[in-house]
Amino acid sequence: MNIIIANASHSIYAQEICLAIEEAAKVRGTGIAKRQPEYIITKMEKGNAVIALDGNKFAGFCYIETWSHEKFVANSGLIVHPDYRGIGLSKKIKQKVFEHSRAKYPNAKIFSITTGLAVMKLNSNLGYKPVTFSELTEDQVFWDGCKTCVNYDVLQRTQQKMCLCTGMLYDPATEQQNIPNKKIKESTFKRLKSIKQHLLLKKDKK
Repeated sequence: MNIIIANASHSIYAQEICLAIEEAAKVRGTGIAKRQPEYIITKMEKGNAVIALDGNKFAGFCYIETWSHEKFVANSGLIVHPDYRGIGLSKKIKQKVFEHSRAKYPNAKIFSITTGLAVMKLNSNLGYKPVTFSELTEDQVFWDGCKTCVNYDVLQRTQQKMCLCTGMLYDPATEQQNIPNKKIKESTFKRLKSIKQHLLLKKDKK
C-alpha cells in the first residue's frame, strides 16, 4: 500500500473518490460529505490531498481545506474503499494528512466536526480535543457546506452554536507550550453523542 501526497496525475481517481464519499455519507445518514470531481481535482493539483493506492487501484483518500485566511485547517473527506476497510488504513491516511497539514500550515489550528465515533477516536489520538463551535472557524463558507446535511435544521435552530456533530481542535500552540493532550476514551464520545442526540432531537419528536 502506497500512501502519498496526491497531485494532478491522480485526477483519474476523482470520480471514483466522489462516489465512495457519497455512498459512505448515505450509510451514515448524512449528505454533508458530497463533493464534485472538479473540487477533488483542485485539491490534488494544489498538493492538498493524500491518496492511498494499492498498485493502480484506489484504496483511500483525504484532503485539506483552509479557512479564515489559513488560520484554520480541516482534514476532510476521509474515505476508505470498501475493499480495504478493517485493516487500519483510515488511521494511516489520517496520520499522513495530519502530518502534511502540520508541515504545510505550521501555525494553523486543525479542526474537525464529525458524528463518527471512529473519526473522533482518531482525532483524539492525534491530539485533538473536543471544543465548542465558537472555537472553530467563523468563515461562513465552511458552515454553508453543512446545508446538504440532513441535520442542518438543528444547526440553524441553535444559531450555529451546536449540532449532532462534535467539534474537535488541534492547537499547535498547545504543543509548543509542552502542555500534554490527554487521549479521550471512546466511551466518553459515545456518551457525549447520546446526550446531544437526546437534547437536540428532542424537539423534533414532539
